[in-house]
Amino acid sequence: MARLDVNRSGEMEVFARAVELGGFSPAARALKMTPSAVSKLISRLETRLGARLLNRSTRKLLLTAEGEAFHERALRVLADIDEAECAVAASQAPRGRVRINSNVPFGLHHLLPLVPRFSAAYPQVTLDIVLSDTVVDLMDARTDVAIRVGPMRASQLMARKLGESPMAVVASPAYLARHGAPKTPRDLAGHNCIGFNFARHCDKWPFVFEGERLSLPIHGDATAGDGETSRQLVLVGQGLARLSHFHIGGDIAAGRLVPVLEACNPGDVEEIHAVYVGHGGQLPMRVRAVIDFLVKEVDLTRPPAIAVL
Repeated sequence: MARLDVNRSGEMEVFARAVELGGFSPAARALKMTPSAVSKLISRLETRLGARLLNRSTRKLLLTAEGEAFHERALRVLADIDEAECAVAASQAPRGRVRINSNVPFGLHHLLPLVPRFSAAYPQVTLDIVLSDTVVDLMDARTDVAIRVGPMRASQLMARKLGESPMAVVASPAYLARHGAPKTPRDLAGHNCIGFNFARHCDKWPFVFEGERLSLPIHGDATAGDGETSRQLVLVGQGLARLSHFHIGGDIAAGRLVPVLEACNPGDVEEIHAVYVGHGGQLPMRVRAVIDFLVKEVDLTRPPAIAVL
């Protein structure tokens, strides 16, 4: 039986915060302790468990295999404690802060318009929203929920699908009036095509033409670091871009953008997921409330709720 004078949840919280923040000193500042107190507490925890949890270096902390297992279970226990306390204190109403990271297009056109409705339904939950096209590490960025667009890679993160959205090559009416519309995919060699400049992107566009699947390199005088910048360049007539309907559906409906080469569209879609750290029911109520709300309310078949011109 565990000794009654051992504050096991307190040890877990200090350990989890040190891992989350990457060191004893930042954990000490967050917990209003001294770095030596944090170090001694974790050393005492390792002694009690009979296992080394962390490898210390002058620059960062590295989890051992035993540390990874203990960290995962400690997060579950702390989440359960947090949820139990919130349930008792607030009659099971979700409360607290939830940090959401989203790429810029989804954030602007689908997430932000839903915030007033979420706040009305959950007035005790504070949303901390970060829009960035950089894929963040949820633990490093202290993020509860992240929106990921595209194929899901194998990871230990949990995911809930929010929907999927078809792709289209589009241009502005002004651009098409000046340069004409491409009749076949190979005509793109004579057009200004806006690609992306981030490392994980391959600047080839897929098509189906005369029964053959093509993957054609594209060229242009501008690239973009995110989908919203690409959209803005297309809107001002800079060239063509291949973007997702969840992002440009409102522009197409309003006539600001025109799809081209639709007969050659291969019909691929972008999947959109909400990802988070947790397993099954091991989620704080505030985080579960956000995820359940997004799953219910996000509708990618509708045009985006706002248009940034």
